[in-house]
Amino acid sequence: MAKMELLELEGHRDAMIADVKSLVEKYRSIFGWDVPELDQDYSDNLILHEIRKALDDIEKELLN
Repeated sequence: MAKMELLELEGHRDAMIADVKSLVEKYRSIFGWDVPELDQDYSDNLILHEIRKALDDIEKELLN
């Protein structure tokens, strides 16, 4: 049987995905304001890389 935590997480998965997408959109708009001739693919790559790095840092902090 699945642990209760996994069942609870499953119920929130869509909301978590939507929250991360909103975060990407937030920083996309900031990049758009600050960089007039924006390479969208490159900036998306940078944003996603930083979000992954932030998640790694948070994971280390919480699990130590």
